[in-house]
Amino acid sequence: MQVWNRGFRLTWLGHSAFELVTRDGAVVLFDPWLENPSHPKGRPAPAKLDVIALSHAHDDHVGSTVALARSTRCDVVCGYEVAMHLQSLGVEKAHPMGMGGTQRFAGLDFTMVTAVHSSSFDSDGRPHGGGEGGYVVTLEDGTRVYFAGDTGPTMDMVMIRELYAPEIALLPIGNLFTMGPHEAAWAAGKLGARWIVPMHYRTFPGLTGTAEALRRELAAQGVAAEVVAPEPGEAVS
Repeated sequence: MQVWNRGFRLTWLGHSAFELVTRDGAVVLFDPWLENPSHPKGRPAPAKLDVIALSHAHDDHVGSTVALARSTRCDVVCGYEVAMHLQSLGVEKAHPMGMGGTQRFAGLDFTMVTAVHSSSFDSDGRPHGGGEGGYVVTLEDGTRVYFAGDTGPTMDMVMIRELYAPEIALLPIGNLFTMGPHEAAWAAGKLGARWIVPMHYRTFPGLTGTAEALRRELAAQGVAAEVVAPEPGEAVS
């Protein structure tokens, strides 16, 4: 699917997992739960991987991080508590950060921004996962992509627009545990992004939001943003 024609491609891998391959060939995975029910069948994990960006500690987002980081020795950007736990599991290049901080890997800037959710490791006996977050990623050409993580609507989305002005926003729309289409359309208006890529939907029956419902809400709220809703495994470039 050709949409933005900027020399990079974004592939939805189901749930909140995405692969970003940049103009200069950097490979980034966001929240790589590659065992999710919507993951494209038969698609292997990337053999080359530069960065994993984790929004929070829940298993449906950390997913395959430990195995991927061990096999590829990629960098992992994440909150402090998540990094400490990953390091205890042998992930040598887990880099802690906090809200408003920026780290640079593979020629890209990763800025951590606020999300409103929760964060905990799901198995008994594991430490608390610290805070939840999202990322604004600045690509080689200056394009900024906002990966919201799991969040509800927050006025910090106004701040994200004023500070970073992302053109592409990856927003959860499933409802129940995150924003639904109504709230995501409001968030899109506050962010001012040109393209909205929905995520955290179509995974379980309880996640009822749809891309079509998001389009209706954007129209009803007068938000001029285009919904780009690839199928799992489909790349947008």
